[in-house]
Order: sequence, then C-alpha cells, then structure tokens
Amino acid sequence: MSQQGKPTVVVIGNGMVGYKFCEKLIAKTAAFQLVVFGEEPRRAYDRVHLSEFFNGKSAEDLSMSTEEWYAENNIVLHLGDSVTDINRKDKVVYSLHDVAQPYDYLVFATGSSAFVPDVPGVEKEGVFVYRTIEDLELMQAYAKIARKGAVMGGGLLGLEAAKALIDLGLEETHVVEFAPRLMPRQVDSVGSNMLQAKLEELGLQMHLQKSTTNILGDGKIDGLQFADDTLLQVDMLVISAGIRPRDELAKKAGLEVGPRGGIVVNDRMQTSDDHIFAIGECALHEGMIYGLVAPGYEMADTVATLLCQGEKLFTGYDMSTKLKLIGVDVASFGDPFVSEPDARTIAFEDKNKGIYKRINLSTDGKYLLGGVLVGDAAAYNILLQTVNNKLTLPPNPEDLILGSRGGEGDTGAGVMSLPDEALICSCESVTKGDICSAVTEDGVSSLEGMKKCTKAATCCGGCAPLVKDLISETLKANGAYVKNNVCEHFDFSRQELFDLLKLNNIRTYDEALDTFGKGDGCESCKPTIASILASLWNDVIAKQSTIQDSNDRYLANIQKGGTYSVVPRIPGGEITPEKLIVIGQVAQKYGLYTKITGGQRIDLFGAHVSDLPDIWEELIDAGFESGHAYGKALRTVKSCVGSTWCRFGLQDSVSFAIEVEDRYKGIRAPHKLKGGVSGCIRECAEAQSKDFGIIATEKGYNLYVCGNGGSKPQHAQLLATDIDKDTCIKYLDRFLMFYINTADALTRTATWLNKLDGGMAYLKNVIINDSLGICEQLEQEMQSLIKNYHCEWKEVVQNPELRKGFAHFVNAPREKDPQVKLAPMRGQVKAMEW
Repeated sequence: MSQQGKPTVVVIGNGMVGYKFCEKLIAKTAAFQLVVFGEEPRRAYDRVHLSEFFNGKSAEDLSMSTEEWYAENNIVLHLGDSVTDINRKDKVVYSLHDVAQPYDYLVFATGSSAFVPDVPGVEKEGVFVYRTIEDLELMQAYAKIARKGAVMGGGLLGLEAAKALIDLGLEETHVVEFAPRLMPRQVDSVGSNMLQAKLEELGLQMHLQKSTTNILGDGKIDGLQFADDTLLQVDMLVISAGIRPRDELAKKAGLEVGPRGGIVVNDRMQTSDDHIFAIGECALHEGMIYGLVAPGYEMADTVATLLCQGEKLFTGYDMSTKLKLIGVDVASFGDPFVSEPDARTIAFEDKNKGIYKRINLSTDGKYLLGGVLVGDAAAYNILLQTVNNKLTLPPNPEDLILGSRGGEGDTGAGVMSLPDEALICSCESVTKGDICSAVTEDGVSSLEGMKKCTKAATCCGGCAPLVKDLISETLKANGAYVKNNVCEHFDFSRQELFDLLKLNNIRTYDEALDTFGKGDGCESCKPTIASILASLWNDVIAKQSTIQDSNDRYLANIQKGGTYSVVPRIPGGEITPEKLIVIGQVAQKYGLYTKITGGQRIDLFGAHVSDLPDIWEELIDAGFESGHAYGKALRTVKSCVGSTWCRFGLQDSVSFAIEVEDRYKGIRAPHKLKGGVSGCIRECAEAQSKDFGIIATEKGYNLYVCGNGGSKPQHAQLLATDIDKDTCIKYLDRFLMFYINTADALTRTATWLNKLDGGMAYLKNVIINDSLGICEQLEQEMQSLIKNYHCEWKEVVQNPELRKGFAHFVNAPREKDPQVKLAPMRGQVKAMEW
C-alpha cells in the first residue's frame, strides 16, 4: 500500500506502452498510486515518428506528455533510474539509485533492444543501433565526418534507418539485407521488387542476400565484408536487424520467459506471477512478440481494465500495417501471402508509375482475406476494414483496387457500411460507433476535434483518412452539406479556382464570377479570389478594393477602437538613423503609438483611415515601403547580427535576410508568411519557428520549411542541408510557389504540410528531385511575381483616384470619425484634439 492508503502499481519502463498504460489507468480510476521507473533520462516519447528527429523535431517535440502531467495525475516518476532487482516475496523493487519501492501490482513495460548480430567489429567507432534519441544524437554527430553509410537490415526498421541516413545528408546510403527481398515479412516478391525500384530511384543502393561476416577498419569502420567475399566501402553503419525483448530482469526474478526471449503472459497479460504483468515488446503471448505499438496499447488497456475489476482478454492482434517509407506508400493487411489453391488472387502492376496492388479472396470469391499495396495505399483503410469485419465483396472485387470502372470508388459509402463495433483506430481502440457518436452527440465536425474528443488518429495517424470520411459521411447523413468548395457561388475548391484563373488568364473578380461562378458573390469568395489574383499576377491589389476584407481594403490592420496600424518594411531589421528619425517624426505628427515588434520592425498604431495616405506619403518619401502587415503575404525575414558582429556567426545572416525579404516582398499567398535567417545553430533569429528558416553552417545553409508560431506552434522541418545561397533561393522559390499553388485559403504552411499526402518526404521529392516535373515552371512563376512587384502604398499615394477611397465619410473626406480616439499608453501619445 502507498502512504495514501491506495494500492501501488509500479511500472518498469517509461516508453510509449508504459506511458499509455498510465494514461489508460488514470482515465478509468484514481484508486491506485502509480510509480514509474524509466531507464532513459527523458519522459516517454514517440518512437513511431523517431525519424522526424532528423527533420528538425526536437526530443521535446516528440515527447508524449508534459512534465506537469505526471504531477497533476499524482504519478511518481523516476527518470534515468532502472530497476535492478525484484523481491517477489515481499513485493519490493530496487532501483539503480537505491530506491526501494513496495508494490501491490507490477507491470513490465521494458520493451525491446536492438538485435545486434555477432559479427566481428561491431564495437568499432562509426557503428550504431537505431533505437533511442540518444542513438540518433550519436548518429547525427558522427554523420558530420561520414560520407558513405550503410544499414544492416531491410525490414521496417532498416528502411526507417536508411531514411535517417538520407536526412543526415550522406553522399551514399546502402541497405544490406540477408533475405532475397526487402520487407520479407510484409510484402510479397513482386511488391518488394516494386518497392526496391522506387527506393533506388531515390538514391538508395540495395544489397540483397548478403551475409555480413566482418566489419572492417582499424578501430573505426571503413567497410563491410560479406560471406560471398565481396566488400562494401562505408564509413558509417547502422544496425537495424530486428529487436530482442528486454526480459533480463524478469528472468533474474524467476519469471517464466520463452526459449527465444520474451516474458510469457496469458490472455490477461499476467506472467507466471499473478501480481506481475507484462505489456508491449517484452511480452510473449502465445509464442508471439508484437513489434508494433498498437498491440502494446491494447495490452495496456487489458491490464488497466483488469485492475479496475473489468473483464478484458488479449487474444492476439492483427499485424496489418501501412507506412510511407522514404516517400513510398507500403501496406499489407490480413493475410498478404495466402495463394492458390487456398485463395483467389487479383493483382495490378504498373511499372511506369511504380504501383503494385494485390488482394487475396476466399475461394468462393465472397470475402477479402488480405493483400499488399505498394506505391499507392489510399485504399488501405477500407480494405483492412473489409477483412476485419468479414464484409461481403461487391460483384466486381477488382473495383477495390482499381476503382469503380477506373474511377476512385466511394470510400465514404464503404466506411458507412461498417458495423458500429468496427475498430477504426487500433492504436487507441476507437470504433466507428465512437466516432459517429462524437459527431452526432458532441458536435465534432473536424479531424482535429475528433482527435481531442476520442484520441483517434493521434498515434501513428494511419487511420486519419478513414476518420475524416466517417466525420464527413456522418455529417451528411444528419443533413449537413459537406463540400470543399470556396462558397455557394463557386463549385470549386481554392486549388481548382487557382488553376482555372491561371489557365484562362482571368484578371478580375467580375470576370471570374461570370466565367466560373454564379450569383453576386459573398464575403467568403471575394477575398479568396482577390488573393488568388494577387498570387497569380501581382497586380496592384488596391484596384480590387471592393472585394477585399477591411484590412486589405485599407492596406492596414484595423485595431481595437477602429484605428489602423502603419507598418513600414524594415528588411532584416536593419535601419538607418535617418529613417528612425522619420518614424519618430511621423508618430509625433499624427499622434501614433509606436512599438518595436518581434518581427524586427516598428509598428505605429492609432491612425485614422483618412490620415493613412498622408502618413504613407511621408514614409515613402523617406524611402520606406509597405510592410504588408495587413496582407496574406510575406511579413518579415528576421535575422540575427550574423558573422558581421557576432563571434559565433558563420555567415552574414543580415545581408542574406535582407536579400530574401526584398526578393519575396509583396508576394501574396493563402496565408501570411514569415521567415528567418540565423547566423549559426544558436538560432537567435528563431528560424525554425518560421514558415521558412535558414540556418548558417560551416558549409553554407540548412533550409527549414513549414514552421509557425501562434496558437498551434510547430517547428519547421529540414528540407535541405549545407546548400549554397543560390541553391537555397532556388528551393525557396519552388517551395513558396508550390504552397501558393496548392494550399487551401487561410492555411498556414505548417497545416498545409500536415495535410500533404506524403508529408516532408513527398515535399522533398517535389522541390529537390523535381518528381512532378514542375520545378522550372514554379521558378518562372516566382520570377514573374518578383518582376511585377509594386509597393502597394506607393501606388495609392501617387494615384488620386485610389486615395479617394481612404475616408470615413464619402461627402466629407477630410473629416475624422469623432467616435475613434486613441488613449495615452504608459506615457506615450497624447490624445489628439480635432
């Protein structure tokens, strides 16, 4: 018993499954005192997305909880302190740091370690395993002096490790696999060959049916020797040849373990000691070690339920899986290998596009038994549900992989035919009924809302498309109309309208409405069309003031109280004393409140609409330009002082920031854009929190994209490493134009990337490898926008007709609204008298 009089549950292991057990138990009851021992020095983190560490995600980003979460839930957490002994008779565990902790129930969640083959030379410098964040940090440091890397293992983990080496920027990456094909446990030989071809296109070099007999080098790896007497020269090796259950402590405590490892458990996840449980990759159930996180979560829920006197058994788990390996979709479900005479097989192979699909049917053709998908796994979720729920197949089962007569098929109708008990999110045990109920009873109408309500799609994310389909179809079934159109006046999405207006050279809103719309338009489609036209042609946006919202209409942000802001552009935060004096004089003259912002410029607040042209005339005469703080456009490119002044600076970040800001100023996009240039990895410009960020290295620059602050902060992800300035600009041109072309209205780059099928791997393929063959076009489009740049305020100041639009009262253009007043703030600005 704990000091609080509650039974004590001790958890050994603070990985994903150990954390999930704690989460599930406290969600069910507060009747237990939880004590957790974690071997690693950090809180539980997401190992499923471990490779994203090399795309810029930090250990904190991958963390599954906050430090406060444990305290808030009265969980005692011992980090960096492993359990070394168990006294089963007295029910006490002893830790490395001399903690003696009594328990009523004990849960092993010790997971697994990397299997390291007994090959001479594994102890050499430059040889790593791919398992923890510490492993990744060591790899990251060593990769700076390595050129050619290899991964031992061509399974799921091995290909993930290969992706990591690619992200680290090695010149060559090799995969060494003992079996005759990649991913031998998930895909058949045809699918494996297709996968191999796709990965080789991306630069991976494969070595199949290779048995490594020696790791060469004098203290440091310089090559691999194989059983067939061939050699492979590499200076870095990552071993990812499988896992080994962490059962040594259980064995020491006298618990039953399997002959090949693993703590033996029954359907209740009990070990040979009724008061001790094992869950996750350390547990051996019916001779099976489950190497995926979803079965571990189900085991965790089983134990939590039993401790609460509920009834739940773990009777095995479906090992179907869907992954995107280095940008290539791979999935297997049900029984992927069953064949004649035990099944009928339908297969589709497109070597041109690198797509292979195979489905296995029952001998009577009524039921789906399993299958393999490579290159296109869009149908995975509905196919998996068809297998798991034993749904009767349609008359033409080939439609499941080809679409209805070559079309896309109706996945929405398919998902609604599933029974309520169909498991949609296996990681969190969320059923179709749970999701539909959240829509109808709790008013959930979005994927983000569903994640918060049910936790569906919060782990691996593989079920997200199915969850979105269920939300959409349930809304429709309840009379809600769901369509991704701009509004009722245009039966097109923002992306479709963008292409239509570009292809048809549409230059005005009226022309767009007459050609592709209906009615008179509304406050939804007018600003959207205006933004598209600005992004296409970079014409003077003030000419279309009638279709702008108030901010764009007056080229200023409306502020509390009805006044407007004035924000001149200060590229890179660099400004002359003369310009500083002008800003001060303007602020004094017009009674404006001034503030230096986080974007390294000076904002002036409290301007009346009728004063805006006069204020800007003075600023433009002094050499200022519009800062576009009011527009869905580039705002700032923040910089540190760089190598010019800072003793740590590696490159001239100020000059580069000014060059980048001057290049992209005025370019309109689906949402605002912010950039940053840091002179070194100390990151004083906070570049990784921006829509694009550039960080100086000794060899050039690292380019990060799709980060943002705000209410949902997200770190940018690494797009390219150690590139020169010209290459950086080229990739930025492509990235920004691709975003402008494809994002929904009012979608920040981070959200756009999160929704982008294929994520960062796909984006790299498009921007760097030109996989869509559009990079030249994107560069030309960017050059056109740059060429057509206008300072919007200069156009207004110099155009009498445009200036007329800046008035409170049409019949008295110089009159100010007496209701609008600016109060003094902290001694700054006296209320003006008019």
